[in-house]
Amino acid sequence: MTFRLLAAAVALALPAVATAQDVPRLGAMVVTATRTAQSPYDVPAAIDSVPTPPDGTLDVNLSERLQSIPGVTARDRQNYAQDTQISIRGFGARSTFGIRGIRLYTDGIPATMPDGQGQVTHFNLDSAERVEVLRGPFSALYGNASGGVIQLFTADGTEPPTYRVGVAGGSNGNLRVSANARGVEGPVDYNVDVTHFRTDGYRDHSAARRESGNAKLGWTIDDDTKLTLVLNAVDIPDAQDPLGLTRAQYRADPRQVAAVARTFDTRKSADQQQAGVIWDQRIDASNSLRVMAYYGQRSVTQYLSIPVATQVSQPGNAGGVVDLANAYGGGDARWTWRDTLAGKPFELAAGVAYDNQHQHRQGDENFVGTALGVRGALRRDEIDRVFNVDEYAQATWRVADDWTLMGGVRHSDVRFRSTDRYIAPGNPDDSGTVRYTATTPVGGVLWRAAPWAHVYANWGRGFETPTFSELGYRADRGAGLAFNLKPSHSNNMEVGLKLQPAETLSAGVAVFRADSDDELAVATNLGGRTTYQNIARSRRQGIEASFDDEVARDLHLVASYTRLLASFRSPFLTCVSAGCRAPDTPVAAGTRIPGVPRGLGYAAIKYGGERGWQATLDANAVGATPVNDLGTEAAPGYALFGLGAGYVFDHGPWRVNTFGRLDNLADRHVIGSVIVNDGNGRYYEPAPGRTFLVGVDVTWR
Repeated sequence: MTFRLLAAAVALALPAVATAQDVPRLGAMVVTATRTAQSPYDVPAAIDSVPTPPDGTLDVNLSERLQSIPGVTARDRQNYAQDTQISIRGFGARSTFGIRGIRLYTDGIPATMPDGQGQVTHFNLDSAERVEVLRGPFSALYGNASGGVIQLFTADGTEPPTYRVGVAGGSNGNLRVSANARGVEGPVDYNVDVTHFRTDGYRDHSAARRESGNAKLGWTIDDDTKLTLVLNAVDIPDAQDPLGLTRAQYRADPRQVAAVARTFDTRKSADQQQAGVIWDQRIDASNSLRVMAYYGQRSVTQYLSIPVATQVSQPGNAGGVVDLANAYGGGDARWTWRDTLAGKPFELAAGVAYDNQHQHRQGDENFVGTALGVRGALRRDEIDRVFNVDEYAQATWRVADDWTLMGGVRHSDVRFRSTDRYIAPGNPDDSGTVRYTATTPVGGVLWRAAPWAHVYANWGRGFETPTFSELGYRADRGAGLAFNLKPSHSNNMEVGLKLQPAETLSAGVAVFRADSDDELAVATNLGGRTTYQNIARSRRQGIEASFDDEVARDLHLVASYTRLLASFRSPFLTCVSAGCRAPDTPVAAGTRIPGVPRGLGYAAIKYGGERGWQATLDANAVGATPVNDLGTEAAPGYALFGLGAGYVFDHGPWRVNTFGRLDNLADRHVIGSVIVNDGNGRYYEPAPGRTFLVGVDVTWR
């Protein structure tokens, strides 16, 4: 169905909704789209806010909290050597590691680097209050690679103080132990959390351990001033990487690993520490100032399965061990003015953001003599730096009781510089610089057709630069980085309807389309190197729907559905084999973009109040997902069911939450995530069969 037909369907529904009884409802307060406290019901954009209290899940992967949000594909890869796989409306789906194409924040601090690549391993769910997701055109107000925005917010300290200890464990050696303390001492509130997680993994060679800590300290200096300090750290030592499987390997034994994973002991270690400080100052009744600064360090060492012969025969090969040392930081200063314009409420925010990443990238051989999977001779040594300076402004004006206008613009200046320190015969100097700039305007309008029915429309421009990973090699095998790659630019539009016909009932539908120029796609795969090219045109379009209602006392129903068609609109040439030296196989216009399922669905019925028996029955469905640009292979679609139960009781100052859960009740063998365009055809990452989880959370007040 085309975008025009979908938009017409929403328009035809408006006369019907305008005749029903008015039942106002106040939504949860959010800050995502407007960077100010405002109900999502009154924002002309698709926004969802999901609370994150402990709810009987393992509670270590962000994917556990995003299943109910339409438009979001979040896959737990069962591979802790790689990050959670997340895309929004098809943006970010091409990423084979890390998260690209969408912006990530924790407590307002970027988790996405200036080049557009991010990760969520340091997101601490045990201390979080909520996760917010913004989809559609207004994401462009966050700059480079903002196909969507995900923000995690740590809860403030509580009064009276609460202390919680939780333990959960189950199939495949999964174990999570966490401790949390929240409280208020005079003008200071605090939320401190430490979490230990380990797993043997569903597949062979997939064991991992993760230690993480998060602290949020708030100091209310006076009625107009607050200072917030956010600290977090994560350590993942030697997480085993089972790699993907071919279709034949998956069918033979979904728990196996590729032989080269054992041969080279593929694994990754990551260690990160980060600190951020936020100063909120109310200047007077109309003016306020917010200043944020952050700094962090992250080191990554990864052992790949690059064959010895490939490294020996190619002088320019970067080796089979990746060693990254990152220092990053930046800040954001924003002024906000709230008053009236022509007698109507008006709000203007303007600011400037600076982000910087300084990366020392080294590559070593993954062998010494006949010993494999060990660090050998140096093959790559460079200093990479990328930084951005962005200016932005946005305004919200309630021009009439039933109408609100919102608009904004952001100018982004992103600069890359690489200094090659490893120059040898057959490996020339790869140093170079490149600069990308873009101005991204957005605008939207919201009509209050009734207090319980709001209609909105918006439009915006977005852009995405190549990341340093994609700039790493030139497709023509020449010297230097691939600074010939262009940034992708997109035109995004959306029409939506938000309904709140009762205090406990909300629903919504949105139709959207994003047309992109210069989409990035794989050009070649050769000797462990993947190079990229620009594709003239691509399109992502679809429809989202959501429903949330307390259908009876202590009985809560949540459901969402997404229909999404993402396709290349221009033909191009690509590679289909690991030894491909130049694109030689045509991809027809209309071929689906890999990594994007055509349909997503989620539904859950939850029973229980604050105390007593709890129960949950949920279903999660994913459509078939293409895995390569050619569209010749796809991961089959599936539907999985889960069942949870527990009992919550109080004893004096203690609250005890016991819970148990069964996932994949039918014990189906499915492909949980995919590795798009894998040069060896190992596209598939199997998900576990039937699994169980049991646990207990004990809280003292």
